[in-house]
Amino acid sequence: MQSFIDVYLALSLDSADLAGLLVDDGVLGVWEQDGVIHLYWEEQTWDITILDRIHEALEQLGVVSGLEDIAVRTIPWEDWNAKWTELVQPIHIGQRIVVRPSWASVELPQNGIELILDPKQAFGTGHHETTQLLVEWLEKVIQGGERLLDVGTGSGLLAMVALRLGARSAVGVDCDSVAIDCAKEYAKMNHFGDELEFRIMDISSLPTDESFDLIVANIDRRTLLSNHGIFQASSHSTTRLFVSGILTTDQEDIVAQYAEQGWRCVESRRQEDWMALQFQLG
Repeated sequence: MQSFIDVYLALSLDSADLAGLLVDDGVLGVWEQDGVIHLYWEEQTWDITILDRIHEALEQLGVVSGLEDIAVRTIPWEDWNAKWTELVQPIHIGQRIVVRPSWASVELPQNGIELILDPKQAFGTGHHETTQLLVEWLEKVIQGGERLLDVGTGSGLLAMVALRLGARSAVGVDCDSVAIDCAKEYAKMNHFGDELEFRIMDISSLPTDESFDLIVANIDRRTLLSNHGIFQASSHSTTRLFVSGILTTDQEDIVAQYAEQGWRCVESRRQEDWMALQFQLG
């Protein structure tokens, strides 16, 4: 039976912020216990260089750490989803959206939209600021009938929110097959049909034979900067691109690099230390 790597940090910071910067490094989950942050990886995917990425993420968050603040241990298998279940509570996002686990009930606001997501080994249950920023933006911009592309879809939450708000169709892409499997389960649980499609796909291989009215990308700064030219392949002249997963200190670099590809930043949103940016071509 497989084991897991537990990286634990005796540091004072927002654990969700740290996990949000490490999603592309294969982190399975994060939680805090007795003032210590625990980050988990499958032993077979762990690489000692991930410690360097953790230090880089801490620097991005403005946290100073020493060797005595971080430790690594191997721990035996246990039921991760059961443990996460203890921590996940319903969450209200924007004016109408409620995301809840299946075992919890919650009163919906007027014209409220409910999505059921039980915690699994993929991020995106709506609790992180980067997800909330994009959900709130979708609530504002969707008028009905749009085609949406969700890049780095994770649990598929953004694609499902878009459809509930009135989008005609949504495609969610992710390079992680585990995330796609989870997203398909969530889609079935929430009774979506052919209007919602999920594909295992690297960001460098976005569709070139179809265009979308809205593109959302909740991914990290490094991936956004290294792939800033790829979104045009799936766009038309009036496509709106929304990116998140970036810190406020990243905004200037993102805007400058995307401008080189013809993307003009027309609006920004902020929650705590996180940003979401809206771009249009021309």
